[in-house]
Amino acid sequence: MDIGWDDLVGSALLWTERRRPGGVVGDAAETAAGLLDAAAAGAVRRRAGLRPAVAGQRPTVAPEDRRAELPPAARRRLETLLTDRAGGTSGNRRGSAPNLAELLPQWLAAAHREGYAAPPETLPALLDAARARTDLRADALAFAGPRGRWLAGLNPDWKYALRAGAGAVPGPDPEGREQAERLWEEGLFAERIALLSRLRLTGPATALALLAATWKSERAEDRLMFVDSLRTGLSAADEPFLDQALSDRSRNVRATAAELLSALPESALAARMAARARSCISLGPDGISVEAPYECDAAMERDGVAPRPPNGRGERAWWLGQLVDAAPLATWRARFGGRTPEQIIGLPVLDDWQPDLHAAWCRAAVRQRDTEWARALLGPPPAPSGPLGAVGDPAKLLSILPGEERAEWVAAFIASHGLSEAFQMLGVCAVPWAAPLGRAVTDALDIARDAGSYPWSFSGVMGLAERCLDPASAEQVAALASAGEEPADGAPGAAAYWGEAFQRLGSTLRLRAAMWDELRPAGGAG
Repeated sequence: MDIGWDDLVGSALLWTERRRPGGVVGDAAETAAGLLDAAAAGAVRRRAGLRPAVAGQRPTVAPEDRRAELPPAARRRLETLLTDRAGGTSGNRRGSAPNLAELLPQWLAAAHREGYAAPPETLPALLDAARARTDLRADALAFAGPRGRWLAGLNPDWKYALRAGAGAVPGPDPEGREQAERLWEEGLFAERIALLSRLRLTGPATALALLAATWKSERAEDRLMFVDSLRTGLSAADEPFLDQALSDRSRNVRATAAELLSALPESALAARMAARARSCISLGPDGISVEAPYECDAAMERDGVAPRPPNGRGERAWWLGQLVDAAPLATWRARFGGRTPEQIIGLPVLDDWQPDLHAAWCRAAVRQRDTEWARALLGPPPAPSGPLGAVGDPAKLLSILPGEERAEWVAAFIASHGLSEAFQMLGVCAVPWAAPLGRAVTDALDIARDAGSYPWSFSGVMGLAERCLDPASAEQVAALASAGEEPADGAPGAAAYWGEAFQRLGSTLRLRAAMWDELRPAGGAG
């Protein structure tokens, strides 16, 4: 019986009652058996008649990784973290066990920082983990090293690693420049943006030259990403290119170029914005007077001023804010008689313009990375019932202050206000948290527990504490782990939940301490 393979497949999919294969006779059972017999014979014929394919090229030999081997205990820890990388439990109640998935990024960063090579047998799981979690990729690929990139080239599922910017930066020699030019001209978009980002760290002029050479032929959405990459290594040398980008066809490209130029206080655009802002703001005997623009002319639009305000915002206030946040902050010291930023912030602003003016100064301080202005705008942490002063969300201003000062400010804020408004601020503090900040957070959590608050209302802060508290705080946390008595007016069962959360926090801190010890050569024996 010679039945075509496609005919057999069709009958199997539609069932023999609806489509009887040719040459098969009998009742339903006999027809089904005949189909299977024919399929078995057909499968043998197909396999026996298969011609050997041409042998593919052998993979190249894996490159050598000269970095130090992981200590045995650290190797076992990595295997555990990769095996349990899904981590955690579903639902609101997480139990008292540490969430290993949240510790993997810290472990990878520490191992790479210590100069260790990834064990070859862990590379597949490591590449799978980085494929599933983009937050792991930078540290995972750096830790995987040259062998990880070699292995990624053999599996299409890991092709992201070849475009993720983990490769070596082309050198300044002719061969390195030729390699960079070839990748820039022939690479995929992700490979090109990764190349540009890497070169901006080591050779910003080379990156700018590559971009300028192909700029006019790039798509608008690509031009936006390329010009945004110039934030890294931004300098006065980028001004001529960015000034040309102010005339780009894309509004978003023009806006980004203007934003970058305004971050260069000596640029011509910054000078133009300063002149416009000075014409709107003056100091009189009663305080700062503001006369916002009455129109947004073509020259302002070319310099990045968006003419249409968002809903609920007045046009004049919208235009004023854009002029002020793009003007160099040094403009105001000269404009206001040599006063310091703190003195300027303390001046009264007439006609209810203070919120708009101070908000624009906040944006300018962040953009220009001016710590003196950031410090003046923040002021001291407000009293428990007081407002946040010149800025509603201080996290961005805090991010440009020195780490120790940042931690002290946030610790004082938490001591006065608790944790309900502190999440964003905690997120910009250096890890591990400084001792005063760690004490402030654990004290505030204890106060919330004693007040009978729902623990899951603080799950975000608790998660940050697990990752950011200094492991030396484990003993302080252990003292809080007992469930305690249920407050009379507290949420039912809250005390038990709090006890569980503090147990998990203490366990996580002890685990982090053990992880760091294992990564030290002397602590590798296990």
